[in-house]
Amino acid sequence: MNDMDSTRPSPMLREDTSAPLEVYIHGGGKVGRGLSRAIRDAGVPVTLRPARDGLPGERIEADLVILAVRDRDIAPCAEALRDRGLVGHRDVAVVHCAGALGPEALAAVRGGRVSVAQMHPMISFASPAFVPFLERGQLHVDGDPAAVRVARALGARLGMSPRTFPGLDRVAYHAAAGLVANGAAALAAAGVELLERAGVDRKIAAEMLGPLLRTVADNVEVLGVPDALTGPVRRGDAAGVARHLETLRRLAPHLVPFYVAAAATQLPLARALGEAPPDTFDAIEQALDGSK
Repeated sequence: MNDMDSTRPSPMLREDTSAPLEVYIHGGGKVGRGLSRAIRDAGVPVTLRPARDGLPGERIEADLVILAVRDRDIAPCAEALRDRGLVGHRDVAVVHCAGALGPEALAAVRGGRVSVAQMHPMISFASPAFVPFLERGQLHVDGDPAAVRVARALGARLGMSPRTFPGLDRVAYHAAAGLVANGAAALAAAGVELLERAGVDRKIAAEMLGPLLRTVADNVEVLGVPDALTGPVRRGDAAGVARHLETLRRLAPHLVPFYVAAAATQLPLARALGEAPPDTFDAIEQALDGSK
């Protein structure tokens, strides 16, 4: 096969010799390329084929086929795999990486020797040129038992924690992931802009906020919520919040709604922690309401 990024490490590099694993990824975008590099670095044989090249003309020889394509392309791709006889000649698990779709998106390709599953890494893949840190990441896996076993085995080799949540509302799950990942990126963009207006170089501002976000992530993972909360809202510092709002109105008024929404979301967490008198949180709420 002439597909790009095909590797064949020696068996001694495989972490689990009791369950040899060979992976084929269809889709060379951010997720596909990031997974390909991480899988290769874990010592697992992997073949990556960009979706723009179409499906291969030969049967796919792999234990796990990952469809790292757009949500709308998953079902048609599964149909093409079936119609062209590219899988099914050997036992294989076919999975997709979409967060909001279940294994039924792959129903067309399911067969006697083909099991299917959803395999969604709750990881932010932002660029094909950059592989995010996967260790300690969460991997939601759901579908046919055989496909789930293979996907979970791969997740474990990548240092991730495979999980299955029966009855999961996948749209709510995906919305939560998007809210945190994309909301954090948008929040960082707002922070960079505000630091620029405060007198910090834009590139340095991003370098300052990256480590800050990482410590927040560590606090959320280790401490949980609401304990990961810090800052003036947790302390009940209404005067500090008021100063923030005054400065934002002066330097970046378009960010005031963003600040108000974020602070309002913090208030119930701060009240639950109870590290300040209730009336201080009431004062913060009044300040926020006055800025809407």
